[in-house]
Amino acid sequence: MGGDIQAGTGLRVDGCADLRDTSVRGSVVLTRAVLGNPAGTVLKANRLHIGGDLNGRGGLVAEGIVDLCDARVGGGVLFEGASLGAGHETALRAHGIDVGAEFNCCDGFTARGRLALSNITVRSKVSFADARVDVPAGRPALTSRRSTASELTLGLAPPARGTVDLSHTRVTVLRGTPDGWPEGVRMEGVVYESLLPQLPARGRLPLLARDPQGFTPQPYEQLASVYRQHGHDADARTVQLAKQTRLRATLPWPGRVWSRLQDVTVGYGYRPMRAVWWLAAIMVSGTLLFSRWPPQPLDPGRPPRFQPAVYTLDLLLPLVDFGQERAFSPDGALQWPAVLLICLGWLLATTAAAGANRILRRA
Repeated sequence: MGGDIQAGTGLRVDGCADLRDTSVRGSVVLTRAVLGNPAGTVLKANRLHIGGDLNGRGGLVAEGIVDLCDARVGGGVLFEGASLGAGHETALRAHGIDVGAEFNCCDGFTARGRLALSNITVRSKVSFADARVDVPAGRPALTSRRSTASELTLGLAPPARGTVDLSHTRVTVLRGTPDGWPEGVRMEGVVYESLLPQLPARGRLPLLARDPQGFTPQPYEQLASVYRQHGHDADARTVQLAKQTRLRATLPWPGRVWSRLQDVTVGYGYRPMRAVWWLAAIMVSGTLLFSRWPPQPLDPGRPPRFQPAVYTLDLLLPLVDFGQERAFSPDGALQWPAVLLICLGWLLATTAAAGANRILRRA
């Protein structure tokens, strides 16, 4: 067809509208049309080629499955305010669609069934802002795996039930706040360059914990990388720390013990000040202990001056010798606190070295 298909106000189709393998140089306008085929597919538009827009905004009602698989649209796919689906598992199927402008299912868009949009390519933005997808809790609401777009906005209208699968999707800007995302979000392999609106890491981390398939490290690495690229190093460290905490639950018990020790002491290298505070607390405790009960000199004839703080530090630092440990030796019950200080010193040194190694590898 050399021009447009104008099938808007007043059009009603009872059954299936078939536009498969059709080429339209202009636009296909379905504004306020009513298409009804509740028993199956209401619009078959596989491999449809449109030079302009596929315009279903402003009240399109499609009672059945809309199938746009492998369609090519030079303009935009516009479903603002449209209502799709009729109780089927899938309301919109558009695998492999190629869109030259926007793909909008927003501003009052309603789907009674899943949106299946894997392997799509959109030159501009994909928007699900203020969209309502009515599916049972725990069932797929949106599937958009291995897709590409300039911008993705996902802000489903509450209550946001069902799950969203964005696995291996690549966008430049990912827009949306966690309160507008469904109960389950699959983010494995998702790559993006910016997040809008800008939120601290603690506002984004609950989203990564909603993966229905459990912990995967890549979403944490991606989020930390974006924070780091935009100069938010503290938020990047918070994300990396959260990743290590989630990883701990997947380890066998010896690994969990060692991981917990690194978390408490140095925060896996992302909170190095924790080791400083631990060292300060142990130093104060040891100094008070040995001030009250000093150890005996090994050479009573020429004992050096005893320094409780230096002696405590000598016990804590395994590779440093201030001479106090060689000159004095605890006896009786005082040996146990000395042994404990030596063990704590080795543990702090080992975990600090592990944290420093992680930082150096990251740099």
